[in-house]
Amino acid sequence: MQAAWAQYRLITANYWAFTVTDGALRMLVLLYFHGLGYSALEVALLFLFYEIFGVITNLVGGWLGARFGLNRTMNMGLALQLAALGMLLVPAELLTVLWVMVAQALSGIAKDLNKMSAKSAIKNLVAEAELFKWVARLTGSKNTLKGAGFFVGAFLFAQIGFANTIISLMLLLAVALLLSVFLLDGSLGKSKNKPKFTELFSNSRSLNVLSAARLFLFAARDVWFVVALPISLASIFGWSHSAIGAFLAGWIILYGFVQGSAPGFIKQQAGGAVLFLWATILALLTTAIALGFYLSGAQQPMLQQGLLLFGLLAFAFIFAINSAYHSYLVVAYARADGASL
Repeated sequence: MQAAWAQYRLITANYWAFTVTDGALRMLVLLYFHGLGYSALEVALLFLFYEIFGVITNLVGGWLGARFGLNRTMNMGLALQLAALGMLLVPAELLTVLWVMVAQALSGIAKDLNKMSAKSAIKNLVAEAELFKWVARLTGSKNTLKGAGFFVGAFLFAQIGFANTIISLMLLLAVALLLSVFLLDGSLGKSKNKPKFTELFSNSRSLNVLSAARLFLFAARDVWFVVALPISLASIFGWSHSAIGAFLAGWIILYGFVQGSAPGFIKQQAGGAVLFLWATILALLTTAIALGFYLSGAQQPMLQQGLLLFGLLAFAFIFAINSAYHSYLVVAYARADGASL
């Protein structure tokens, strides 16, 4: 049991280090290219490959984890993130949209290899009765650290510049990779029977329905939160880079805290009906924010800003409950042998 907890702590520390760099990189790319005069659509394109290749990685990465072990997929994620960061150290004139999109594609692959490895490993390390609590804690702490990464990225960018911030993030990741290579159990998450590639398509109706729901859940967040929100705060409301980074950091820290506390709001055995209720509340809340903007009109920026900030706090709370229970159900529905699939 002691060895299992040592592995859990190592996986969590690894996940935290990666998450800080991932959040910092997202904010760094966003602020740097917006500052160069890139339009909102061009900045959004920079993150397109990040999301697309993340989806592909979630599909293939689970098979790799079950076949070769979660330690290898986790280390692969760290190494790819180092490569993605290194690609951004080229001279400024070479940082074209296409080049950064490729770097973001590598980062998207790295992020989902690391996330899949960390969450799947929990299935092998904790008792079933404790699963929701520990999945929620890992997911919540990850997002809290991602919020810290947003602030770190914005702060370091303002203090030491783009290239020096990238180098600092690479040093943090290099330490995490060395610890993972030498200390992480090589058999972790490896399926006893080597799964065929065709087995990565689930026969579980529950998992398939949940996967479809997650696609819409996170698309609904990212379509306005990832690019449109920070650029709007800068261009419409006149916020500084540091203020945007600090606000988004605080928002995600709150989001992560609520995720970690989710077992206090939903019982482990709650099921789909309760999840439907929380998703309905989230949909109604988001609609209310949009309707409030429409009714207030562009001539009342202070009212809109207050509505946005209040709406975002409520959105953080409700979305975090949805996200935490989704994450738990994915792990709970998976079979123990080869849970990463």
